[in-house]
Amino acid sequence: MGQAAIVIPEKIYFKIGEVCDLVGVQAHVLRYWETEFPMLSPQKNRSGQRSYRRRDVEVAVRIKELLYDEMFTIAGAKKKLQAEIRDGGKPKPTAPSETRERPDYLRPVESGSTLFEDEIASDDAVRPGRAGFDVLSPDGREALRSLSTQLFELREMLKTDQTAEASDRLRNGQV
Repeated sequence: MGQAAIVIPEKIYFKIGEVCDLVGVQAHVLRYWETEFPMLSPQKNRSGQRSYRRRDVEVAVRIKELLYDEMFTIAGAKKKLQAEIRDGGKPKPTAPSETRERPDYLRPVESGSTLFEDEIASDDAVRPGRAGFDVLSPDGREALRSLSTQLFELREMLKTDQTAEASDRLRNGQV
């Protein structure tokens, strides 16, 4: 899933539209990232327009890789990016995912398994709160979606049952 390297022109400042084109996201996404990632902080000129430096563009590209390609959460991407900047001074470009071996906690969940079986029950599908561990496999995502749907349906059934019980008690004068 390796993408072609992004060539950043040799300029001092970039306008938000230029950064959007380079990174491949819309302006509102960049503005949102500025609120979530303190390391992405373009200067503003007198008229309030953002002026991104080369470093800001590199950070934005890395944020996109972490969020879109490596499927990190915002919190996980923030931790990973902070660690990369702290360790090397520059955000590191990612290697293509085909060349990286998938750690045990990211292995796909067996198809047909339920929440209380296999890897999910032992919390192997995801381990939030640890830098770089907020990634979820596609099968893990599907398992969580399925669980979410089941929980929603269960909640609705409980609401309906409680409503029916309350109605019965009102009719019988037990309230």
